[in-house]
Amino acid sequence: MIAAVVSVKKEKMKPYKNLSGKSTVASYELAKDYVTVGFKTQAVYRYSNQSAGSENVRQMKTLALAGKGLGTFIEAKVKKLADRKIR
Repeated sequence: MIAAVVSVKKEKMKPYKNLSGKSTVASYELAKDYVTVGFKTQAVYRYSNQSAGSENVRQMKTLALAGKGLGTFIEAKVKKLADRKIR
């Protein structure tokens, strides 16, 4: 059952454009109250409005869609503010 949940989760994640070519971010998922970020290390973290603040989550959504700056923003502003580590 857990494998099925992980499989479904991967399908929701969208590849990060990585326009700079140097990002540590590999994929993301946007939801109303959170952003889930998959890193090239295979780690996956969720940043919610409650854990990281709604303004930070809004900025992360903008950067994720733009395909540039998300990894830098996470490192500088919200690295320790993840709601939970998914993987």
